[in-house]
Amino acid sequence: MLKKGVLLVNLGTPDSPSVKDVRKYLREFLMDKYVIDLPYLTRWFLVNVLIATFRGPKSAAIYQKLWTKNGSPLLYYGKKVTELLQNKLGDNYTVMLAMRYQRPAINAVLHELKTKQITNLTVIPLYPQYASSSTKSSIEKVKEELLKINYFPKTKFIENFLSNEKFIETFAELGNNYWGKKQFDKVVFSYHGIPERHILKDCTNGFCQLDNKCCSTYHASNRLCYRAQCYETSRLIAKKMNLQEDEYQVTFQSRLETRTRDPWLKPYTDVVVADYPKNGIKKVLIFSPSFVADCLETTIEVGDEFKHVFLSNGGEDWQLVESLNDHPLWINALNDLVLTNQ
Repeated sequence: MLKKGVLLVNLGTPDSPSVKDVRKYLREFLMDKYVIDLPYLTRWFLVNVLIATFRGPKSAAIYQKLWTKNGSPLLYYGKKVTELLQNKLGDNYTVMLAMRYQRPAINAVLHELKTKQITNLTVIPLYPQYASSSTKSSIEKVKEELLKINYFPKTKFIENFLSNEKFIETFAELGNNYWGKKQFDKVVFSYHGIPERHILKDCTNGFCQLDNKCCSTYHASNRLCYRAQCYETSRLIAKKMNLQEDEYQVTFQSRLETRTRDPWLKPYTDVVVADYPKNGIKKVLIFSPSFVADCLETTIEVGDEFKHVFLSNGGEDWQLVESLNDHPLWINALNDLVLTNQ
């Protein structure tokens, strides 16, 4: 008899906003060869000597702003979504949550699935758009841990879900709660940035030229191009909201400055929004469609830091659209992903 399981995998979060726990998280996260794809010794020095040492206290202070009575929002909503999806799928499935970094650890969760004798496993990395630094890293980690514990269920990996209709509907509904009630000058779709070199590695047959011409359509040749996926996500949400092309813009955030000075995807969100007021754009509605739950990059970076940049440069109204969190349509989207990828 088949025993079906679903493994939801998100990036991860520190155990607490203390400097010690944040440093531990940063070291595990940034030592991942898919995140910082530099030679091991260079990566080790960069992460352990520079980033964790000097960035740790600053990052801990930011996490303290993010933390709620329920702890980390990313973990809190991850648990809620897991419970809601379990209820939606019913007793024929076992749904569990793991984090690529920190806890609940992928190894421990896979051990539990093995104990439950799950024979068919659907793995959903909770990143709408595929990137090697997030999706591939999570998939490879699951494969590595399955091998370690000698566990070989029939496994299906979901590489992305940006085209899932209910996923798009959820963001559009959340956006229309604001767009339909108030006049904004511009809608911004801000995505987590990655180094340009990652794009050139991921894109099929080197198709991507890192320009709007090659990302103006989404097709087989740029299926794994993160930039093309971001533009496609934006087009789909905009279409569902009845936005015109000149009413929205795609930007990229969260760039990590390192001594290598490698270029990251442009345009940069903070630079764009700083220039908006001088061009008459003073009321902005902003999304972060590369995240499915409230987190540091949405609540703090977009909702606080970029808002300050915008308002201090003459902006008047800044509205962040919340993440999918535990929205019923988002649960339906995950349910569809499971049922159509068995």
